[in-house]
Amino acid sequence: WGRVCLLLSLILQLPGSQAKCYFQAKAPCEYEGKQFSLGESWLSTNCLLCTCLHPIGVGCCETTQHPIDFPDWCEAHYDTQTCQISVVQKANPSLPCVKSMEHEWGSSGTPEP
Repeated sequence: WGRVCLLLSLILQLPGSQAKCYFQAKAPCEYEGKQFSLGESWLSTNCLLCTCLHPIGVGCCETTQHPIDFPDWCEAHYDTQTCQISVVQKANPSLPCVKSMEHEWGSSGTPEP
């Protein structure tokens, strides 16, 4: 079981991110009618990267990094087609959230991006 737990923890980690991961014990390694073998992965329609851990189940991790520190004049937009999150201006969502003359970014404890 020690090796299985180590394998599970390594597979469910996405390098450089703090994505949430989920494990479904005894879940079938099947998605949209296709069967997967141990170690094979697939991207679900809700942007979860899932890995077959047969016979113990399926592990899935979010593929997006959720922004947590941005100015209150901005908001995060999630694109389900590309599985990407972008931070845009609330007043004009077609524009990215960037530092400008009229808006300050960061605070005394928050570095500039």
